[in-house]
Amino acid sequence: MPSVNFKIVWPDGDVGVYYSPSTVIRDHLQSGSYPQDGFRRLCTTALNAASERVRQRFGYACTAANAELEKISDKLDELQARHIHGPVQLAAMDTEGRNLGAGKPAHYSAMVIGAGQAGLAMSYQLKTAGIDHLVLEASGEIAHAWRHERWDSFCLVTPNWQCQLPGFPYQGDDPDGFMVKDDIIGYLESYYAFFKPPVVFHSPVTELKREKGVYHLRSGERRYTCDQVIICCGGYHEPRIPPAADALPPTIKQIHSRDYRNQDQLPKGEVLVVGSAQSGSQIAEDLHLAGRQVHLCVGTAPRVHRRYRGTDVVKWLDDMNYYETTIEEHPDGANAPHATNHYVTGRDGGRDINLRIFAEQGMKLYGRLKQASRDSLSFHDDLAANLDHADEVAARIAASIETYIQQQGIDAPADDNLNSDYLPPVVTQLDLKDFNITSVVWATGFHLNDDWIQLPVLNDEGFPLQKRGISPEPGLYFLGLNWMHTWGSGRFYHVGQDAEFLARAIRKRHRSVGGAACV
Repeated sequence: MPSVNFKIVWPDGDVGVYYSPSTVIRDHLQSGSYPQDGFRRLCTTALNAASERVRQRFGYACTAANAELEKISDKLDELQARHIHGPVQLAAMDTEGRNLGAGKPAHYSAMVIGAGQAGLAMSYQLKTAGIDHLVLEASGEIAHAWRHERWDSFCLVTPNWQCQLPGFPYQGDDPDGFMVKDDIIGYLESYYAFFKPPVVFHSPVTELKREKGVYHLRSGERRYTCDQVIICCGGYHEPRIPPAADALPPTIKQIHSRDYRNQDQLPKGEVLVVGSAQSGSQIAEDLHLAGRQVHLCVGTAPRVHRRYRGTDVVKWLDDMNYYETTIEEHPDGANAPHATNHYVTGRDGGRDINLRIFAEQGMKLYGRLKQASRDSLSFHDDLAANLDHADEVAARIAASIETYIQQQGIDAPADDNLNSDYLPPVVTQLDLKDFNITSVVWATGFHLNDDWIQLPVLNDEGFPLQKRGISPEPGLYFLGLNWMHTWGSGRFYHVGQDAEFLARAIRKRHRSVGGAACV
């Protein structure tokens, strides 16, 4: 009695060859892509029919067909338990004895690397475009970085109405508020549940290369091939900690901002925070509000008022089309992605962070950290210049808004921001014995780690070579980078727009190489 072997490519990259004792399976299944629930039903019908065909001929049911059905069902149960919702591909069906290549890598039209907001936005656009794809996520959950690499009081500095993931804009009742950590996680979880992207968790990509026009990816023991790749891994990979850390005495607890959660992590005593950009200034505020004595090394980060004349500064800048400014139009041009963001906070409904006022309240401010030893710290003599620079940027932004108000004839209330010209004593040397500094928080940024990309798409500093996400390598793209196209590119606001742009390029290339949409 003729039998059939059939090869299944599972959405997690596994490939298996299964057996049917009868060709009747062809009446129910053909090569192609199937949703998981539908595939389970079809396999049950097909293999039961094959077993019945055996019973009709030989007088007994086929236990092999039942065993194959059980294996398929177990695999589908496993995928559901791992929250992998991608389609099942029936790759080939042939008579018994043919080699169906069970060890061949699973092939997709596109692969998305990373399931953060950029990867999910990209998956949504690919699904809308009808491009078969898979999303590989290194961690075991949605919103992993937001859960495990942010402090407890963390919140967005942009208002909720800017949360505009494609197909899923903010739908709450506080559009002018600011999502706290749990809200951000919930927003991403809800987005994942909304369209069920084909994400494979626990799948860090360790190798990406291109051979004969086809991309090859390695993730653990799994191999994949694809026609196009979208890298959505952001730019915050490995904590950057300066060499001064090695010179500090071992009695001082050191922690990077990525690992800071709250003041209870730190031993009793005074805390040195190094870095005053968004993370450093907000962590310094968190410790300050908790009653800890904070010593803050102030860098060149600019600041901005939370509100000006009764309206959030983000709304003003959006009305002024600032968020539509492209990197080509930005005064700093190609240097824009490396610029430090303005420090401000959305905490408790949103407010200014003014380091001069913190200093008036008892926070100790210094210039940039110069060097450290077991006994002392030394600082650059640039505190006054750095504070002045931050104030000048805030004043310049306020002035541009004021010009807009006057030009548009807008009736707005008077400005009620609190300002200060207080300059704390300038200290360039600190003896550790004179202060009970027991811990240091390094808010000093991150290094990129794209060593797994074995293609000429990175510059000498390791930054991606791309223009609006399109790399020099045909069919390879980046998404979710700061200032990739506009100021909102690395945020919830414009990442969907960038993903839509890339989806059009991907679809065009998909058609040019003869790909067929697979929904």
